Amino acid sequence: MPLSPAVQRLLRENGLDPARIPASGKGGRLVKADVLAVIADPSKLIPIAPSLPPIAATAAPAPTPPTAPASDARQDRVRMTKLRQTVAKRLKEAQNTAAMLTTFNEVDMGAVMALRSRYKQLFEKTHGTKLGFMSFFAKAAVSALKAVPAVNAQLDGDEIVYNRYYDIGMAVSAPAGLMVPVIRGCEAKSFAEIEASLVDLATRSREGKLALTEMQGGTFTITNGGIFGSLLSTPILNPPQSAILGLHKIQDRPMAIDGQMAIRPMMYV
Repeated sequence: MPLSPAVQRLLRENGLDPARIPASGKGGRLVKADVLAVIADPSKLIPIAPSLPPIAATAAPAPTPPTAPASDARQDRVRMTKLRQTVAKRLKEAQNTAAMLTTFNEVDMGAVMALRSRYKQLFEKTHGTKLGFMSFFAKAAVSALKAVPAVNAQLDGDEIVYNRYYDIGMAVSAPAGLMVPVIRGCEAKSFAEIEASLVDLATRSREGKLALTEMQGGTFTITNGGIFGSLLSTPILNPPQSAILGLHKIQDRPMAIDGQMAIRPMMYV
């Protein structure tokens, strides 16, 4: 029901809500006397029921803007652990002091995958550990290091030190950062012993139970970027080692074999 101009003026001048003023006019119409009565005695105003939502709430709610974080800071600062500081320092030193060269090759993984598929169940049943790809590459690396002893060597002043042992570092991604535990004596270990050692070292790396001495003294490192989907990478040397092997994602690709096209599971290394 429309309000008279006089009533509208009184409501506007006194900031009153017409819904809270008892109406005495004909048909429940709000009249000037009703407004004047409330102005004279505000206790006559109709109280707002707490359970009733505001009138505007019956309309479609406006989108809620994203709430600002409790703090206005746009950065978080977290102090690095001593271990992460040491790893970062050593890798940066390698970049600054070593003449690093990366060479890429590709490997047809078909034969290894077929062999692993054929024996993996028997292998696990016999040795209590799964047959992965890392033991194949560790054994291949040992054979290559024996064939080219300079790769299993290190510089010490004006001397080259040739190592006659083959302690292979295996890079592991852990919550505290990149860890490179060392599997010692890989030349004397079986596939099963290498796989079991890797599982043990990787588990303790992720649990933060790895001793610093277990990450020292390696002669060669293998790192597997394939677990992150990487096709190519340029790993950083782990001083004083002279080489590191980077493994990558196995991907089916068309290859020319004996003049014929074939789809083969290939890996860049």
